[in-house]
Amino acid sequence: MSEAPHGAPIKTPGQLIAAVVAAFAVPIVVIILLAFYVNQSVRTGAGTNGLADATVASRIAPLAQVTVRDANAPHVFKTGEEVFKAVCTTCHTPGAAGAPKFGNNADWAPRIAQGYDTLLHNALTGKNAMPPRGGTSPDDYSDYEIARAVVYMTDHAGANFPEPAAPASGAAATETAAASAPQSASAVNDQAAAAIAALPSAPSPASSSADKAQAGKALYTQVCQACHAAGVLGAPKFGDKAAWAPRLKDPMDVIYNYALNGKGQMPPKGGSSASDDDVKAAVDYMVSAAK
Repeated sequence: MSEAPHGAPIKTPGQLIAAVVAAFAVPIVVIILLAFYVNQSVRTGAGTNGLADATVASRIAPLAQVTVRDANAPHVFKTGEEVFKAVCTTCHTPGAAGAPKFGNNADWAPRIAQGYDTLLHNALTGKNAMPPRGGTSPDDYSDYEIARAVVYMTDHAGANFPEPAAPASGAAATETAAASAPQSASAVNDQAAAAIAALPSAPSPASSSADKAQAGKALYTQVCQACHAAGVLGAPKFGDKAAWAPRLKDPMDVIYNYALNGKGQMPPKGGSSASDDDVKAAVDYMVSAAK
């Protein structure tokens, strides 16, 4: 019984050339297709957008920014909803630190019963864990804008307070004009003479370290304690060494950066307009209490 002869698959020079070409071309085509697929796929890992236009622009942007505004342009007031989303939502949306939850009629009912004037007074001056003006300053939001935020929140919880009356534009324009009116030459000379005369007797500045400590404590009391006193929204509780320990493993520059630029639920500078030095002083004050 004889076996069937085995024939080679390549029998002609043309087939040999085709096989050699395919041996080189097929892997190259596969590699090109894989590279194209990998390059076109959506990448979500850390650092994958490091060369994106927006990321590069933010990385090389200068620290100081100049905003040019027309001093004569009419002021555009924020709506109550805009102020709420920018400031109040941090505590009032989750109901943190005892804040009445947005849209919760049961939480707001006893507050609404106190009346609009009392609610506005509490918003402007602070109450319990809530700092005055929600941690902002009059330069950030006017009393009128804070009032609009109060009405926005209460009216979404069963109240029916009317929209606050807008400040008179004429009065504001008069104040602006008076503030910017040039002084007489004699008044300027008198002020200059008084300033020069006061120079020799000017008191020496207080200790810089004492000033920083005082500024840090003041900013903590006005802004930071809203979340750090009770440890809400994941904020490390003031004086809690265990809560602060993992944070203090980072260099102080990193901790300063979190406070200045925001981290997690914490907005930049805690939602305030404090200077960088004061924010760093507040960080030092909290860190010293956790060591």
